[in-house]
Amino acid sequence: MSERRISRRGLLAGGAAGLAGGAGLAVAGVVDSLPARAGDTPRPEAQPAPGAAVEPFHGARQAGVATRPQAHAAFAGLDLRKGVGKEALGRLMRILTDDARRLTSGRGALADTEPELAALPARLTITFGFGPGLFEKAGIEGGPVQLPRFSVDRLEDRWSGGDLLLQICCEDPVTLAHALRMTLKDAKSFAGVRWVQRGFRQAVQKPGLTQRNLMGQLDGTVNPRPGTPDFDRAVWIADGPLAGGTMLVLRRIRMLMDSWDAADRVAKEFTVGRRLADGAPLTGRAEHDEADFAKLNAIGFPIIAEYAHIRRARVEDPGSRMFRRVYNYDDGDTGLLFASYQADVERQFTPVQRRLAEADLLNEWTTPIGSAVFYIPPGCGESGWVGDGLLA
Repeated sequence: MSERRISRRGLLAGGAAGLAGGAGLAVAGVVDSLPARAGDTPRPEAQPAPGAAVEPFHGARQAGVATRPQAHAAFAGLDLRKGVGKEALGRLMRILTDDARRLTSGRGALADTEPELAALPARLTITFGFGPGLFEKAGIEGGPVQLPRFSVDRLEDRWSGGDLLLQICCEDPVTLAHALRMTLKDAKSFAGVRWVQRGFRQAVQKPGLTQRNLMGQLDGTVNPRPGTPDFDRAVWIADGPLAGGTMLVLRRIRMLMDSWDAADRVAKEFTVGRRLADGAPLTGRAEHDEADFAKLNAIGFPIIAEYAHIRRARVEDPGSRMFRRVYNYDDGDTGLLFASYQADVERQFTPVQRRLAEADLLNEWTTPIGSAVFYIPPGCGESGWVGDGLLA
């Protein structure tokens, strides 16, 4: 049977397992095939069509964690419908994996009525996460646990929790919107949407500088670097039934921009412990200079205040840090979608957040209003599907 004759209803009933492959048209630049003649001006090398860049979907790890961050992101939290257990989850993840492998390669999802919207993948990544509720409903032990309630939290249900996560990142907002619609449409028989949070990063910035958040700060300076032993130790779970994956903490942090705007530059830099212009610590000259927390000013006080954000957030061991891949949001409210990935939430995320909640000068201008935790399973090969190690 050809792909065109397969109905979406039949797929959702359980026939998706054998449809993971499938051929499609790749996006590519057009190369003039005529031979060059003597004396002709050399032609520039053909370049791929704008937006044709592809991030590989298959592999030992899911794309979207160590991947260089794209300009746009959407995080969707879903709640599983009543009666959806392990077997149904396996069907769902086969369907969603097939969607993801097609869309990220520039092909429409199965039964996609507007496949043209998928033609330019623009570094699209689709990453799946499993929340505590999914582990419970599937009868699987050892999943993520909800974070404790911190004193600074003012959490709202509409931005918190969720059984299943879709993290979709892309350089083009149209491609991203189409991928989000396709995956949510295919999930709706199994799960309902709890929340969708959209974010963005600087698409253009000075080379070598970390991206800025909407408060003007360079956000993510002291971050493990993908491809290094410290990154692997900090991010990927090394052993046990969850080995090969990672844990994502997603926090929606509101920025109180009116009062931030009222503060002068000295107060802002004192609060953070870094200069706004270049992100350098107040004791240094460049962004990546090591902060000197022992250095005193002329009257004997620490130059970097005791409760400055960078002092409270400091983790000495690089392999115990969290990896931050953050996005801004501005949708009538303004703030940060703080996405951190770590092998052990209790060991890496929770102690830092406790210190920040207890005494961080930045708390005057920020409020966490959403919180969720997900296990990000390993990736899959061409014949597999995301989550098959847990749900098969």
